Amino acid sequence: MHGRGGGSGAGGGRMRGGGDEEAQRAVNASAPRVPHLFKRVMALFAPHRAKITLTVILVLIGAALSVIPPLLVEQAFDVGLFPPEGGPDLPALSRIVAIMIGIFVIATGLGVWQTWLTATVGNTVMGELRVSLFRKLQAMELSFFTRTKTGVIQSRLQNDVGGVAGALSNTISSVLGNTVTVIAAFVAMVLINWQLTIVALILMPILVIAQRRVGQVRARIATKTQESLSDMTAITQETLSVSGVLLSKSFNQQPAEIQRYSGANEEQVDLQVKQTMSGQWFFAMVNIFLSSIPAIVYLVAGLLVSGGSVDITAGAIVAFTTVQSRLLFPLMALMRVGLDLQTSGALFARIFEYLDLTPSIADRPDAVPVSRANPRLGSVEFEGVTFRYPDAADDSRPTLDDVSFSIEPGQFAAFVGPSGAGKTTVSYLVPRFYDATGGRVLFAGTDVRDLQAESLVSNIGIVSQETYLFHATIAENLRYAKPDATDAELEAAARAANIHETIASFEDGYATVVGERGYRLSGGEKQRIAIARVMLKDPAVLVLDEATSALDTISERVVQRALEAASAGRTTIAIAHRLSTIVKADVIFVIEAGRVAEKGTHAELLARGGTYARMFEEQLGGRALVE
Repeated sequence: MHGRGGGSGAGGGRMRGGGDEEAQRAVNASAPRVPHLFKRVMALFAPHRAKITLTVILVLIGAALSVIPPLLVEQAFDVGLFPPEGGPDLPALSRIVAIMIGIFVIATGLGVWQTWLTATVGNTVMGELRVSLFRKLQAMELSFFTRTKTGVIQSRLQNDVGGVAGALSNTISSVLGNTVTVIAAFVAMVLINWQLTIVALILMPILVIAQRRVGQVRARIATKTQESLSDMTAITQETLSVSGVLLSKSFNQQPAEIQRYSGANEEQVDLQVKQTMSGQWFFAMVNIFLSSIPAIVYLVAGLLVSGGSVDITAGAIVAFTTVQSRLLFPLMALMRVGLDLQTSGALFARIFEYLDLTPSIADRPDAVPVSRANPRLGSVEFEGVTFRYPDAADDSRPTLDDVSFSIEPGQFAAFVGPSGAGKTTVSYLVPRFYDATGGRVLFAGTDVRDLQAESLVSNIGIVSQETYLFHATIAENLRYAKPDATDAELEAAARAANIHETIASFEDGYATVVGERGYRLSGGEKQRIAIARVMLKDPAVLVLDEATSALDTISERVVQRALEAASAGRTTIAIAHRLSTIVKADVIFVIEAGRVAEKGTHAELLARGGTYARMFEEQLGGRALVE
C-alpha cells in the first residue's frame, strides 16, 4: 500500500485473527539475548557509589552483630546459668543479657538506616532507567511507532521497569547481608563443633544446583508473563480509548472485546500462578531439610556424647541450634534472591533490548541548525526523491518514484491526486519523519540530513486531518507550541485562527478541559485550536495535511479562513482532497502512482484537460448532484 497507508499498515491494523497468533508467539518467546547483561545492570548503580558503600558497611556491621547473640547464648548457659562451680552467676548473666539487648537495639537502628539507603538507591535507579527508556523511545523514528502497538511500548516502560523494582531496591542489602550472615554463621558453627557443622551443611551443594535450575524455569515464565501483560496493555489501550469505545459501541462489539480481554486475562492469570508456584516445591523441601536439622543435631550430639566426646555441652548444643536456626532464614533469602535475580534478568534483557535500539533517523555529527537569516528560508525542494516505507517489500513499487519539484519561499503549493498516490508521504519527508530512499530533500537550500532535526522541525508547522489534543485545558494545549506564551499571545493566536469567540463562550474559557483527544470539541473547533497552536509556533513552512477533509461544509469554510490567516507570509504546503480549498494556490502538483503527473496553477491545469481537470469536474459534478 502507498501513501499514508504504507506508513501505518504494519502496526496500525487490528486484525482479529492475528491477535491469537501474536499471543501464541508471546507465550513461546524467550528473553532476548543481551551481551554483558550483569555488567550493564551493575553499571546502573555506578552513580550511587557513596550510598552503596555506606550500605555495604552497614550490612557488614549488621551481619557481624547478628552472629554475636548466639555465641552469647552459649556463655549465658555455660557461664551465667550453669557455671562449673555451682549456682547461677547473676552478675555475669546480667552483663551478657545487657550486651545482647544493646546489640539488638544497635542492629535494629542500623537496619532502618540501611533500608532507607537501599530504598533510595533502588527507586532512584529505577526512575533513571524509566526516564532513559522514555528518552530512547522519544528519539525513535516514526516508523518504529507505526509498526509497534502503543500498549506494547507502554508495557515495556511501565510493567517491565516496575517488575525489576524489587531487585533494584533489595538486592544489595539482601545479597550482602545474607551472604555475610551465612558465612559468619558457618564460622560460628565450626567454632562450636565441626562435626555437627558437617551434618548441617552436607546437602547444600545439591540445593544450590536445584535452585539454579528452578531459576531458569522462572526466568522463562517471567518473559512469557511480561509478553502476555503487553498484550493486555495493548488491548486496554486500544479498546478503552475514546476512539476504541466509540468503535465497539458502533458495531455492538462490546461482548467480543470483553471476550478478547478475558482470554488475555486468563492467560495472564495462568502464567502468574505458574510463576508463583515455580520453585515452591523446591523451597518446601529446603524448608523441611533445614527445619529438621536441629532434631538431627540432637541425635548426632547424643551419639557423640555416647561415644565419649567431651566437646558437646548443653550450651554448645543450644548455641549450635540457635546459630543454625539463624542460618535458615538468610539461606532461604539468598536462594530466593537468586531466583528473583534470574527472573529480573529476563526483564532487564527486555528493557535493554529497547535501550539498545538505534534510531534510523539521527543528526549527523556535523549537522547545522537552520538559519533564520537565510534568504532561502521557507524553500522546499525534492531532487529525484524515491521512497519506500521501511516495512515495504524490496521489489514493491516505491511510494514516491523519482520525484522532483521546487517550492519558493512564501509560495502556496498544493499536492493533489488519487488516494494512495503518495501525497502525504511528501509531508512526512519535509520535516524528516522519514528519510528518502534515494535523491535529496532540501530545506532552505540544505539537505535535510545535514540539518539538526530539532532546528528543522522548529521551522515547520503541521496541521493534519486528525488533530491531536491532550486531555488538558485549551490554554495548556496551545502552550504546547510555546510554553512561555502569555495570555495575550494565546488570545492573539486564537483570534487569528477564528476560535477566540468560541473559547470565550465556554464557561471556563481558556481553562476549559477539552477531554481525551479533544472529544469535547467539534471537529472544526479542534482544527482551529490546532491552527492557533501552529501560529504560536510561527514556522517558516506550514504543512496542511488534508486539514479540512473531515469537516462539514460550514466548518470547512470557517477553518479555511483560519488557514488563510495562518498561511499569510509563509510557505504553505497543502495536501488536499477537496480541490475547492486550493484553487488559489500558486502552484499545484498532481501526484499519480508516486510521480508528479502535472504541475501548474488551477487555471493552467483546467485548461490542460488532464487528471486535475477530471478530478475537479468529478468533485464539482458530485456537489451539484447533492445540491
